[in-house]
Amino acid sequence: MADFHQSGSIATLHNLRTASTEAMTNELSTFGMNRKINLILPSLFSELEGEALPAIINELNKVPYLNKIVIGLDRATEAEYRYARQFFSRLKVNHDILWNDGPRLQAIDERLKKLDLSPNEPGKGRNVWFCIGYTLAQAEAAVVAVHDCDVVTYSADMLARLVYPVANPAFPYQMSKGFYPRVADRKLNGRVSRLLVTPLLQSLKKVLGQRDYLDFLSSFRYPLAGEFAMRTAILPDMRIPSDWGLEIGLLSEAWRNLSPQAVCQVEISDRYDHKHQDLSLDDANKGLSRMSVDICKALYRKLAADGTVLSEEVFRSIKATYYRMALDLIDTYYNDARMNGLDLDRHAEETAVELFAANIMQAGSVFLDNPMETPFIPNWSRVNAADPAILTDMLKAVAGDNAEFG
Repeated sequence: MADFHQSGSIATLHNLRTASTEAMTNELSTFGMNRKINLILPSLFSELEGEALPAIINELNKVPYLNKIVIGLDRATEAEYRYARQFFSRLKVNHDILWNDGPRLQAIDERLKKLDLSPNEPGKGRNVWFCIGYTLAQAEAAVVAVHDCDVVTYSADMLARLVYPVANPAFPYQMSKGFYPRVADRKLNGRVSRLLVTPLLQSLKKVLGQRDYLDFLSSFRYPLAGEFAMRTAILPDMRIPSDWGLEIGLLSEAWRNLSPQAVCQVEISDRYDHKHQDLSLDDANKGLSRMSVDICKALYRKLAADGTVLSEEVFRSIKATYYRMALDLIDTYYNDARMNGLDLDRHAEETAVELFAANIMQAGSVFLDNPMETPFIPNWSRVNAADPAILTDMLKAVAGDNAEFG
């Protein structure tokens, strides 16, 4: 993707292969003297046993500009938390581990539940939200980046390119979103983005008419990328979705809170691969099936909040339009894959489209049945207003775990 083409309402920052990672790292080290840069790593304990995370740690040890790494550890027993402390001790960067299942942070969560402010369900959104709260409590960082712990093609230059647009004080960007080609093992990946989000946004425009919000989302080359960076000043008012619509939800929050000129997407890698989710044809509560429903619901909620009237008839039109556009796109993807020596299974692609088409209607039914559902976790400004001591107590909880198990 070595080009300089610009389209849509946000800036696209390319990798034209004319600057070295070393030069960018030196600049970030200079910026970091006055604008501290933190990294959030939301992690399941199971990812400590995978192939990706050890390699990610090796790469992060090459990074000189990070102030701190905040690790959110989910689904870990006490013994597993002890193991995680040893595992992450290889990090040269100062780091803190939030043991989300430990008694101290569970006590914090109980306080939130009594205020009806606790995240509704476990998952990446909840993990990231607690890590953001902890970062705000420390009041050190000017820039915060987030990326997943299952990236098997990870390299230090990915992080440098991700944080540079928001760390550079001469740039206007408050939020940057990573993008990259999803190609691995001679296959064209990124099914949900290619086969659901792209044709769904096109069909929404055709059925509902022009919407600035839809144009904004369509400007992103890979809207479901889990890599993003933000200036800390915007974090207190950002609402984090608790379901699998996290990435779309975050972009919706950026649309709500920021000028498009304050948002950019940046090319962070020539090749990207991570853990692949199953399509989950037989269980709508798992895998890409669950993800597709949550993404659709996130889009419907935002459109409704902007005044769009949605009905069962509208959802039928969206589904029919989507299905035709998605099938046409499969032809384009197939030709693109063949021209680049990649494999693409047409039957598997059409099976995914059929599932996503059904889930477009299912998500619509869920939305119509419960339009007042609140999938967003309250922002930290509200939490702090409801319980002014909770951020300080989060710091004490993590410090207590460190003292007891250190």
